[in-house]
Amino acid sequence: MSSKFNIRPINVPTPMATQDPFLFAVYHKDHYPAGDAKMQAPKRGNGSDFDPNAKYRMYHGDRIPGFPQHPHRGFETITCTIEGTVDHTDSLGCAGRYGDGDLQWMTAGKGIVHGEMFPLVKQTPDGNFTRFFQLWINLPSKSKMVEPNQREYSVNCVI
Repeated sequence: MSSKFNIRPINVPTPMATQDPFLFAVYHKDHYPAGDAKMQAPKRGNGSDFDPNAKYRMYHGDRIPGFPQHPHRGFETITCTIEGTVDHTDSLGCAGRYGDGDLQWMTAGKGIVHGEMFPLVKQTPDGNFTRFFQLWINLPSKSKMVEPNQREYSVNCVI
């Protein structure tokens, strides 16, 4: 059965403009090359690699693309992976790998330090695709100092 809909890509400004309670909304799409035995990219990041015209970006990563340990406080993040892999570690002692339709909900509350890295797990010629979107949601004043927490869900939010 064929679809009656013609789905085509659109160009989305990133980060996107937001209104309260949303602080930040971003869509990431990268086509990384095959990783090496340590799941690293063939090039080093410069610490601020955000060129939207590049085939892939290292973001703040050095050899593995992503966002090394950094703090958050007073809001929540929701990360929905469409394609690819994300490794999460945090100051609560949590660590996990999620991707390909999984969702992570993190409440920073009174403060958390975490990292989100994109290991290049595939060593095949077609490389590693990463597509995900992330929302930052402001917590109400009464909830800004709640205990930090994070959960990963296998919800298949594939678009």
